[in-house]
Amino acid sequence: MKISAEQAFDMMADHAGYTAFPGVRSAKVTKPGTTEPNGLGAIREVALRGAWVEEEITVFERPRRLGYKIVRSRPPIEHEGGLIELTPTADGVDVVWTSIFRVKIPIIGGLLTRIAARQMTALFTRGLAIGEERARSRPAA
Repeated sequence: MKISAEQAFDMMADHAGYTAFPGVRSAKVTKPGTTEPNGLGAIREVALRGAWVEEEITVFERPRRLGYKIVRSRPPIEHEGGLIELTPTADGVDVVWTSIFRVKIPIIGGLLTRIAARQMTALFTRGLAIGEERARSRPAA
């Protein structure tokens, strides 16, 4: 990405900004984090097209790592955790997103997991592109 690690981290940590991403209907913090509203320990709800998740922020190391765990969801998801890692580069930042989950619905859960993985990857990729467009359109400080 052609933005800084700080800009990318801020974009991914800011729940309120998620509604600018395609497919996100609403996002809110229901319990603030220990050091800042979106920080470590924060609980946030995100409503997507056809799904809803409640996640807890489990890692908050500005501007390098942001981790989360889905604790409740519709459809039901078994989530081992997700982690966004940011590495500054000469041109901006490299972003690696990892999330291990499965949809817990008998018989069709495997298919739904594969579909959800593709949709979440597309959502994440589009969200990064939107963040990069926004950062480039802001005047320099």
